[in-house]
Amino acid sequence: MASTPSNPNLFVAAYPYADDVLDLPVSDLDAASRFYCRNFGMSEARREGNPERVILERDGVEIGFSQNGRDPNQEGAAFHVTNLSRARQELEPLDLKLSPDQEDERDGERYRAFFATAPDGLCYYFYQVVGEA
Repeated sequence: MASTPSNPNLFVAAYPYADDVLDLPVSDLDAASRFYCRNFGMSEARREGNPERVILERDGVEIGFSQNGRDPNQEGAAFHVTNLSRARQELEPLDLKLSPDQEDERDGERYRAFFATAPDGLCYYFYQVVGEA
């Protein structure tokens, strides 16, 4: 998505729950790529590695998936976003389980956040720093 003053980028950064945000476990790379491109507004940036993994991108932020044998129900990523309400609006019509919004505090910073669980079992934490416009 192009960045304009009325439509700034939504994604700022992605952080893994475990070791590597570019190595999230899925059972089917092609299905994962289609799902996240269609539903998270991402595009396929590249395929690499042995075993193969697919890297997706949105707003310059990358996440990746591989068939690494790990349990997707124990993995996911945190997405720092510029507008939490916009993130929720994009995800509400999808086949995701969304938690209610919550406020969190970590290292003296306050966040507004919600969780989204995808059909593949991966869980995502979408958050915006309180006070960020």
